[in-house]
Amino acid sequence: MKTYAFSLVLSGAGVTDADYGRLFEAGCDDGTVVTREGVTHIAFDREAESLEEAIRSATAQVSAAGFQVARVEMDPLA
Repeated sequence: MKTYAFSLVLSGAGVTDADYGRLFEAGCDDGTVVTREGVTHIAFDREAESLEEAIRSATAQVSAAGFQVARVEMDPLA
């Protein structure tokens, strides 16, 4: 498997302390939450068979934790 680097940009409000637990329980233990200028991103380094699989699984887990994904951004250094 290969590791893919990308970020999911969330819609709406930022992430609270309680939200971190929900994200972890949903399987997002390979993501780092960052909020800059009011925009919340979750940066992932995710192992998967393909980039599409990595993005789909991360998006599903973030959605299962109760968040809406606005867009995907690729890591320019990956």
